[in-house]
Amino acid sequence: MAPHLLLVMRILFFLTGLSDTQSVSTVSHVSVKQGGSITIPCLYDLRYSNNVKYWCRGYYWLGCSTVVRTDHPKTSGNTSISDDINQRVFTVTMRRLSSSDSDYYWCIVERKNEADDGVSLQISVTPGTPELYVDQQELTGVVGGSVTMLCYYSKLGGSGRWCRMGGSCVAVGHSVDLDGTFVKLVQEQRETTNGYVLMVTMSGLMMENTGWYRCEKGKLQMPVHVTVNQPSTTQSTITITPSVTNRDNVVTNENTDAKHQSLLEVLFIPLSLLVVLIAVTLVTWKMLRKHKDKKAKDQPPNTPVQSADSEQNITYSTVSHTRRTAQQDPFPDDAVTYSTVVTKNKTQPNAAKPDVVYSTVAAHQR
Repeated sequence: MAPHLLLVMRILFFLTGLSDTQSVSTVSHVSVKQGGSITIPCLYDLRYSNNVKYWCRGYYWLGCSTVVRTDHPKTSGNTSISDDINQRVFTVTMRRLSSSDSDYYWCIVERKNEADDGVSLQISVTPGTPELYVDQQELTGVVGGSVTMLCYYSKLGGSGRWCRMGGSCVAVGHSVDLDGTFVKLVQEQRETTNGYVLMVTMSGLMMENTGWYRCEKGKLQMPVHVTVNQPSTTQSTITITPSVTNRDNVVTNENTDAKHQSLLEVLFIPLSLLVVLIAVTLVTWKMLRKHKDKKAKDQPPNTPVQSADSEQNITYSTVSHTRRTAQQDPFPDDAVTYSTVVTKNKTQPNAAKPDVVYSTVAAHQR
């Protein structure tokens, strides 16, 4: 190619915002609910690992304004940027989105002595339910396990797809091998909202499956990141499979159930100990009470100690001789007999004090 023609092409690439290599890729159009967040992955070629990357806003490249850069500033308002040179992807996260954030943006790699390399995308912020959305943009699994992603969309027009960003795609109704992992796509209708859900299941995960994927429905796309870890020694193969019992309220993972189950397991031990403690206390109390009743039954009734001079057990009897005058007393003094009669009665402890009986014995001489 003639040198002057090559120069003209480079000028055209610079003016239109396109490089002659086009080694940066991302999604084309995402829809986000107002107040929500979105993370946009920007994949780049290996030779750009040490280059500065930046996020630019505007329909045209030449007229766009830089929002954040991987060197400085990395954060501006509700937008932040980070670069993973191992995965060769830099990500931009926008939080608390409003309708004013709807616009065209650019993923750009800065290059020296030549035009920057980049690609554009559109972000639409809607007050209602987005036309295509997911519950979460991050999934985690282990080697040999599986993960399931649910992609929701409001219209049926066009078939849904699941794609590896920078790789191949799988369409609805197909079950194929994607990068060594079995992928199955099932589309179902949500009856009450007349919407649809695309269930994507990836099983037989491998470490190589870590990376960015996307749900596609027509012109809309939604990026999703999958992380695959090695199972630990105490961790069995994890399968993250949401249940679709209610088509309007599909559970996307089992983390909530696992937390509830672990909470019940934590509470089970102290509750069990409390029940055992109460049972032991009741048995001990019954045994003590039974022993006390038996001891009281075997003990003979108490017999009060009789006191020789106790007025409760003594009846006094006094025999006195009424002395007459000398003229009238026919009996001499030595003919009078005095006696004391003591009667011992067994009385109850609370019996009333016995009466004193006095008697007089008179001896008549013949």
